[in-house]
Amino acid sequence: MGKYTQLSADIIQNVGGKENVKKVIHCVTRLRFYLKDESKANDEILKNMDGVVTVVKAMGQYMVVIGEHVADVYDEVCLQLGIQAQGSGERKADTSKEKKSLLDRGLGVVMSGMISILNLMCACGMVKGLTVVAVMLGLPETSGVHALLNAAGDCLFYSLPLVLGFNIAKKYEIDPFFGLLLGAALTYPSIQGVDLDFFGYTVNATYTSSFLPVLFGLLFAIPLYKWLDRHIHKLLKGFLTPLITLLFAFPLTFLLIGPFAHMVGNGINFVINFLFELSPILGGVVLGGLWQILVMFGVHGVLVAFAFYDLLAGNPSTMIGITCVVCFAVCGTLLGTILKTKSEQIKSAGSSALVSAFLGVTEPAMYGIIISKKQLLAATCIGGSAGGLAVGLFGLKAYTYAGIGIIGMLGFLNPEGANIPGVVLVVVIPFLVSFLVTMLIYKEESTQTAKTEKQNASDAGRNTITIKMPADGKIKPMSEAQDEVFASETLGKGCVVQSDDGKVYAPVNGTITTLFPTKHAIGITSSDGVEVLIHIGINTVALEGKYFEEKVKQGDHVATGQLLMCFDKEVIEKEGYSTEIPLVITNTADYLDVVELEHKHYKHGEEILKIFS
Repeated sequence: MGKYTQLSADIIQNVGGKENVKKVIHCVTRLRFYLKDESKANDEILKNMDGVVTVVKAMGQYMVVIGEHVADVYDEVCLQLGIQAQGSGERKADTSKEKKSLLDRGLGVVMSGMISILNLMCACGMVKGLTVVAVMLGLPETSGVHALLNAAGDCLFYSLPLVLGFNIAKKYEIDPFFGLLLGAALTYPSIQGVDLDFFGYTVNATYTSSFLPVLFGLLFAIPLYKWLDRHIHKLLKGFLTPLITLLFAFPLTFLLIGPFAHMVGNGINFVINFLFELSPILGGVVLGGLWQILVMFGVHGVLVAFAFYDLLAGNPSTMIGITCVVCFAVCGTLLGTILKTKSEQIKSAGSSALVSAFLGVTEPAMYGIIISKKQLLAATCIGGSAGGLAVGLFGLKAYTYAGIGIIGMLGFLNPEGANIPGVVLVVVIPFLVSFLVTMLIYKEESTQTAKTEKQNASDAGRNTITIKMPADGKIKPMSEAQDEVFASETLGKGCVVQSDDGKVYAPVNGTITTLFPTKHAIGITSSDGVEVLIHIGINTVALEGKYFEEKVKQGDHVATGQLLMCFDKEVIEKEGYSTEIPLVITNTADYLDVVELEHKHYKHGEEILKIFS
């Protein structure tokens, strides 16, 4: 069993199983699932799973945030799903029931083209940045070494329509090499930037290092390709389908669709650049302050995609410059938190997240530490604004994409004269500002040690929440659960319930937030905010709902003692399954302690757990 085998299996199970996954890709920190039915995913279990940072839903994607090991987890997920692990691994999409807005579909196309090649673009951008450094150190620009470095740095950007054509064609389930073919035709060297006469109509276009022309061209070509593929005899369609599609799509794209796409792209970038040119300082302050919020909701990639369009056209980008420095504000907040906290857990998690943030991966810091504390989020946003302000004041821009974090600063080096002091300052300023703000405003809610907190948890002054018995039967420690995930308390503290009669009752007043389609697990959020998971049996998900009868539905408000589920205890045990019921407080980390009472026989409705806050 591999290191991420069990984690991947648990993720697949809790996004609704293999049959619920239409497609999965990944970016720097996230598995991005396209699910047939998002309601089948168990948000709370995923959020509290060891190895998962959190869950985000946006742009029609169900994002499971993993962190720096996402690529390894992605490979294992693809293996278990039975799909090819690529930049954009996918299953056949069942779109018959899918309803997406035009905006969501458009953004999906943009993201599908760009996500899988960001690391490659980063590598080429770093080569370009290192080439600038080499020239500063004395490498002659007329040398063969310089020519080779330039070729390595520019190759992907120059040939971008070929790569994007491949990805977009693959997304829309035609031969991806046709997308590559259309991109190759559009970038054929002898027709770039020259006047071509077509019956008196002159066209002069350049499609190398472009994005939108091949995308728009494929949006026309793909329906034609699919229609021909359905109607041409199978012995002929292998070459006739691409032949006919190319003969129609290529001239139309070169003459009409491509110029229109350039006009759209130039219009979008005119608006973006106008705002930053009008006031680069104001633009930097606003975008720098909001950037981490956009990252948290997973919609930042769309803005970057359009900024890339300008960058690929050979124009340096202020927007990308601003977004690159915000991670240093996160670093400053983390360092301040590490120095001020008395929690060894936060110190340990913060130190690891600090390394990741320094390299540009901020999700572990944001989700694991910062967003749960308003003071830290405020400090980060203030530091981000300071970084954007510095970029605007010093007039810095990204001249190429060299990645994120400290390595990405290579992209700030202007080949015509690198502003080294400015580049250093836009790293130092957001770091220092967020660090100082954190040191000034951050206060922990409690300065007691964990030991003292436990000793004083029963003091009259502490808030105590009680959890009632969800069945008639006995309880035993969670450490004795037959499932190692529950026994290790990975999902949270609680106890194991052994039911006498196969009836499950509400242990709290609250709302049914999760009711698995297989009926074996129920999630309840109490009116006090306690998140309770009642998992009926071990591996009973395999029964697919047989022998279970639900008495409530997802979204229902329930009262303590209300009957939630009946299950045929004897039949399930005869089929070889354990019917013990782990009762888990999945947001255990929000409280000082969860304490079990005496391990004995209870009637439903009697108190079995105390939660101290």
